[in-house]
Amino acid sequence: MKLNELRDNDGARTSRFRVGRGIGSGKGKTSGSGVKGQKSRSGVAINGFEGGQMPIYRRLPKRGFTSLNKVVYEVVNIGRLQKAIDAGKVDAKAPITADVLAQAGVISRIGNGVRLLAKGELKAKVEITVTGASKAAVEAVEKAGGKVTVA
Repeated sequence: MKLNELRDNDGARTSRFRVGRGIGSGKGKTSGSGVKGQKSRSGVAINGFEGGQMPIYRRLPKRGFTSLNKVVYEVVNIGRLQKAIDAGKVDAKAPITADVLAQAGVISRIGNGVRLLAKGELKAKVEITVTGASKAAVEAVEKAGGKVTVA
């Protein structure tokens, strides 16, 4: 292979379709917009428009609100932690933190912190530091001989 022989795959770059360029092009005259009406004109914005009738998003009652300061934790179940230890991705003898879990691929990102939950079974003795943990998860880790530190 030479540099002057490098090419894109077939169909990787297609030229822009030029509409309104004569009847023979297949997209002449109305340019694929049909005949007359609001949708054939430019500047159409009719999402949610119901022909003048009161739109459904205005007819329905509004309830609750979305908090701007909501804290969402990354969740780790103890069963998932045990799987990572068994696979050799996490060292059970070393202290486990959010960074260790992220590098091992147990969580995708650290975000606002990690919360430990009790789904599954833990056999290894671990020392883990997390942002939050359920009572059942703390009991399960301590039962296995480990320790949970909530930072």
